[in-house]
Amino acid sequence: MSNTVVTLFEKGGGEFVSPPSVFIDKLKKIKAVLFDWDGVFNDGFKQGNAGSIFSEIDAMGTNLLRFALWRMNGALPVTAIITGENNPAALQLAQRESFHAVYSRMKNKAEALGAFTTTYGLKTDEVLFFFDDVLDLEVARQCGARIQIGRGSNPMLKQFVKNSELTDYITANDGGHHGLREGAELVMGLVGQFEEVVKNRMIFSENYQSYLAARKKVETNHVEGLN
Repeated sequence: MSNTVVTLFEKGGGEFVSPPSVFIDKLKKIKAVLFDWDGVFNDGFKQGNAGSIFSEIDAMGTNLLRFALWRMNGALPVTAIITGENNPAALQLAQRESFHAVYSRMKNKAEALGAFTTTYGLKTDEVLFFFDDVLDLEVARQCGARIQIGRGSNPMLKQFVKNSELTDYITANDGGHHGLREGAELVMGLVGQFEEVVKNRMIFSENYQSYLAARKKVETNHVEGLN
């Protein structure tokens, strides 16, 4: 099944930086998911101080991914957003979807990663990180599994990330075209959960309702400006 998934995503333009077998082994350890915001949930454009938006396509991707990890591990993955700016929509989404935390105005995101892992009793190799740009690279270096949201406008950065082995996969789609959803579906496919996740969500099964009940118990912690 994993070979079929790999072929499907490679044909779509995605690029495996780590061998798929290595990436799968990393994903088996994952207990938490961490997201950058600008350039991941959106194209990075802003108007004044209004912050940036998100897409329901990507929001559904985060939900299905968390359900898949809940099924795989028997526990809800710890989920958070780290953003360098003030993005009200990030907090709105996190509260609606019952993410564990949002770290806002984080200029040194590695410090936020340290706070995240300490607060929730995690090892860095248990964290899956979705990211796109330079501010995220130290976090990517430390995390166990990494997906970079691709973008055609920065070929030198892409090459640097590949040469430095700072990601396991680079998406074919950018943040404005649902690269996050691409990455989420890839993970679900590689860990063998995609079809069952979709079937259970489709019929709103008891299994999915149990996941939702666990999710609803989460209160979103908002941390601003550690640095």
